[in-house]
Amino acid sequence: MDLETVKPEDFGRTLRGFGVNLLVRDVRDEAERLSAVFGMTAHRVSDDFAILLYGPQVFQLHSDGTYHANPLLSLVPEQPPRGAGLELRLFETDPDQATARAGAHGFHVLQPPTDKPHGLREAYLLCPDGYAWVPSRPLD
Repeated sequence: MDLETVKPEDFGRTLRGFGVNLLVRDVRDEAERLSAVFGMTAHRVSDDFAILLYGPQVFQLHSDGTYHANPLLSLVPEQPPRGAGLELRLFETDPDQATARAGAHGFHVLQPPTDKPHGLREAYLLCPDGYAWVPSRPLD
């Protein structure tokens, strides 16, 4: 399937399992940030929508404007953090490398790369929309 040209209804029919859709203020900026910091690939990027790939995982970004009839929009705070309490864990991303790129792309480092007792080295990076991205890798 060509993610650049697939029709929305055809794309929707392919989605299976667990899905993530993030509501963001600026889809283009967020797609660029996620690509630059975490090496994700972005497809169908527009002001309203983008498809992101992290390895084989597919997720979506939508702008506030696309949620005009969605009941969730009334619960989204005007000011960040939108994603308070949600951790988006990237188990195959080096936290040291991601943190080194994060500041230049608008992320706030909540926690620098740290070795954790559960066997991972991880960092907490907060994007401008308030979502906590947690790049991590197993400890050697």
